[in-house]
Amino acid sequence: MYSAIQQYRTVETQSGVYAADPHRLIQMLLQGAMDKIALAKGFMERGDVAEKGRHISRAISIVDGLRASLDKDKGGEIATNLESLYDYMERRLLMANLKNDLDALSEVADLLRDLKEAWDGIGQQVKPDEQPPARPETPSFSYGA
Repeated sequence: MYSAIQQYRTVETQSGVYAADPHRLIQMLLQGAMDKIALAKGFMERGDVAEKGRHISRAISIVDGLRASLDKDKGGEIATNLESLYDYMERRLLMANLKNDLDALSEVADLLRDLKEAWDGIGQQVKPDEQPPARPETPSFSYGA
């Protein structure tokens, strides 16, 4: 039963990623990192070291992906500040894993939640009709004079 549920979630997530715009992808990544941290907390409390480590590693990977997606040229000071925040989160997650520190996991989860709430607020200002025009599916060619 668990395997079937996990497969459904994987397909659901993949479908969401394929259909998502860049703003929605960031929302999904932030939520995914928070979900992995929540799972890691549960495994930490139960003493399941392997699963705790696996979920913290996934959370670190997600945060690293968020950091790597920053455009410092366009984002300026905000992107620089976010890069520092993501770096801090990664270090705190690593220490939480090494020291079984629930407080560090909670701290990073709170930071991610604050970011997601701010990101969600930005999304309410973005209009779907502001998307760039679609490219034609078939290229047009010109032959001759």
